[in-house]
Amino acid sequence: MLLKSFRFFLTSAFPSSSETKQQNNSVTEYILLGLTQDPERQKVVFVVFFIFYVGIVVGNSLIIVTIKSSRILGSPMYFFLFYLSLVDICFPTSMAPRVIVDALSAKKSISYNECMTHIFALHFFGSMEIFVLVLMVVDCYAAICQPLHYPTIMSRQVCIILIVLAWIGSFIHSMAQIMLALRMPFCGSNLIDHYCCDMQPLLKLACMDIHVMNLLVVFNSGALCTISFLILMISYFVILHSLQNHSAEGRKKALSTCTSHIIVVVLFLHPCIFLYTRPSATFPTDKMVAVFYTIGTPFLNPLIYTLRNAEVKNAMRKLWHVRITSESKR
Repeated sequence: MLLKSFRFFLTSAFPSSSETKQQNNSVTEYILLGLTQDPERQKVVFVVFFIFYVGIVVGNSLIIVTIKSSRILGSPMYFFLFYLSLVDICFPTSMAPRVIVDALSAKKSISYNECMTHIFALHFFGSMEIFVLVLMVVDCYAAICQPLHYPTIMSRQVCIILIVLAWIGSFIHSMAQIMLALRMPFCGSNLIDHYCCDMQPLLKLACMDIHVMNLLVVFNSGALCTISFLILMISYFVILHSLQNHSAEGRKKALSTCTSHIIVVVLFLHPCIFLYTRPSATFPTDKMVAVFYTIGTPFLNPLIYTLRNAEVKNAMRKLWHVRITSESKR
C-alpha cells in the first residue's frame, strides 16, 4: 500500500519520467548475489548472521526492558538510549532475516516491490540511528556545558519533541531515497552484487545515465553521514574541553559516557561515509563494510553501553534480582 502511494505520487509529480520508467522497466525481480557464491562459505554466513542477529535482539531488548523497568534510569540520556536500542533492533531486522534465509537458498531472489520497500526501511532506520546519536550528544553537551539550565533545556517535553522530529527527518530522508529509486528504469541485468537492496548497487543496473542520480544520492545520504559526523566530533571537542572546569570525579564520569558515544559514532558513521560519499564504483570491501555497520554496530552497542555504564549494570542486576526473588517465592 505504501509503495503504491509512492508510485501514485511520482506519477502525479513526474508523469513523463514515470511513464518512461514503466515502458522501459522489464525487471520484476532481482537476484541477490550475497556475500559469497561458495556453498561452504554460505553456511558460515548463515551461522555468523544468525548468531549476531540473535545477539542484537537479545542484547538491545535487555536494555529496553531495563530502562522501562528501572526508576533510576529516567534521565534524558537513557530516554535516547531506549530509542537507540529500539532502532538497533529494527535496522538489522530490515535485512538480516533475508540474508539468513538466502544463505541456505539456491535462488536468492527478491521482487521489485520488496526491493523498494527494503531500501525505504534500510534508510529510514539507518538515518534514525544517526539522528538519535546526534540527540544523545546534544543531551551530553547540555548536561556538561549547561548544568544549571539542563533540567529546562532537556525536559521530558523537549526530549519527546526531539524524538518526533528525528522520526520525521528519517521519513523525509528515506522518502527521498525511494523517490530516486522509483524513477530509475531497469531493463537489463537483474543481478545485484550485494546481500541487500540499496541505492549504490542498484545504480549499476539502471538503464540511464546515473551521473546525476549518483550525485543526488551522495548529496542525500553522503551529506547526512558526513555533516552529522562533523557536528558530533565538534560537539565532543567542545564537551571535552569544558571538562577542565569539572571535578576529578565529574570528569571521570563524563569521560566514560562520552567515550562510549564516540566509539558508537565512529563504528557506525565511518562505514556509512565510506559507502555513500563517493561515486557509484564498487570495491571488493564494500559488502564487508556494509556488514560492519548494519550488523556489527547494533551488536556492539549493547556491550558498549552496559560494560562502560555502571548505572545500567546496577539496574540490570536489580531487575534480575527482583525477578529471581519473585520467581522463588512462587
